[in-house]
Amino acid sequence: MLSLLVVGAIVLAIALGYLTRINIGLFAIALAYLIGSFVMGMTPAEVIHLWPLKIFFIIFSVCLFYSFAIVNGTLEKLAEQMMYRCRRVPHFLPYAILGASTLIAALGAGYYTVLAFMAPITLMLCARTGLSLIAGGMAVNYGALAGANFVSSQSGIIFRSLMTGSGVPESEAFVNAIGIFVATAIIPLIVVSGFVFLSNNKRAMADAMQHVEAPSPLNREQRITLTLTLIMMAVVLLPPIAHLIMPESAVVGYVNARINIGLVASIFSVIALLLKLGDERKAIAAVPWGTLIMICGVGMLIAIAIKAGTIDLLASWIGSSIPPVLVPVAFGVVAALMSLFASTLGVVTPALFPIVLPIAHSLSIDPMILFISIVVGAQATAISPFSSGGSLILGACPTDEKRAELFPKLLFRAAPLGFGVALLFNLGLSFLF
Repeated sequence: MLSLLVVGAIVLAIALGYLTRINIGLFAIALAYLIGSFVMGMTPAEVIHLWPLKIFFIIFSVCLFYSFAIVNGTLEKLAEQMMYRCRRVPHFLPYAILGASTLIAALGAGYYTVLAFMAPITLMLCARTGLSLIAGGMAVNYGALAGANFVSSQSGIIFRSLMTGSGVPESEAFVNAIGIFVATAIIPLIVVSGFVFLSNNKRAMADAMQHVEAPSPLNREQRITLTLTLIMMAVVLLPPIAHLIMPESAVVGYVNARINIGLVASIFSVIALLLKLGDERKAIAAVPWGTLIMICGVGMLIAIAIKAGTIDLLASWIGSSIPPVLVPVAFGVVAALMSLFASTLGVVTPALFPIVLPIAHSLSIDPMILFISIVVGAQATAISPFSSGGSLILGACPTDEKRAELFPKLLFRAAPLGFGVALLFNLGLSFLF
């Protein structure tokens, strides 16, 4: 009975957030308090302690540093450079959009920021070059997703934090995050290649791309910001990679154990401020506070579900009712259906990641396969107009007519196409691994 109440609370928080357009995390906090204190007998202090402080700190610190690249225009200039370099091979424009979105997101801008910036540019390019709106929309959406999934970018950090919070060792979480990034980088290439080689608008695109002007070079602040970003990525990524290669080295193990991306990002934020790479107030304002509240608020409600035994109950049901070979497919389908109406980062992965280890251990499945299946499934339908990605792309439409034209294409063509490719990919994972 208690588990049903908690599941109902999660569904209610998502529904209320969707209907009212109020942050889901705020509803989740309120429901966590009501159920935790008045149904389960927890003290208010115990409920407050469920706030995932580690995840909050890491996301805040990393996003604060990366916000300097947003504020001083570094990311915008990189996107312009990539578009310019594509002018001689215009039929590869979807690859340029995909590559620019992936690179900017991987450098730390995050999924929502990249879409907010790149979606208007993409729709403008579609109008000027004759590129299909579906091809452009899927390229920018997939690119933002894949880049953000990089191990040192926003989504990748969240996935690693959720995995370690679910009991996965830090080194395994790092490897799993690499697997998620590789998988979500392969799928866009398959989909975009289909659009590139099956479309018939290469000639019109070639004519339209002849007059693209060269962007101005990076200024001092932008050059330093890009250099700092690459240095920070090296500092964060090299020790765990070295530890995987040389697990017996005491020096490597000592350094790796003391590298924390949140603390490293804090140091680089101070360096950015001392070098005057951006305004402090604007950088802090650029932190995705809404995403932070949603992830941590839902995290509190998921923690209530864990205490109530809901997660264990769900894990045992999946483990006993679905053939092991189809478990990754089942996870992907559930994640895709949830992602039609809810956020992958704020709702889907916090809800599903905690049940991965119990199921993986009971069915002798590699946990990485299940983590990948969840993310691939969830991000397959992120372009739905009811989800965050699709809604941002719709919001970038310049007119109501364009918005009305794009809405059914996202809902009835892009989302089903993404779901179909993800389903086939997860089927392949199931039978190959």
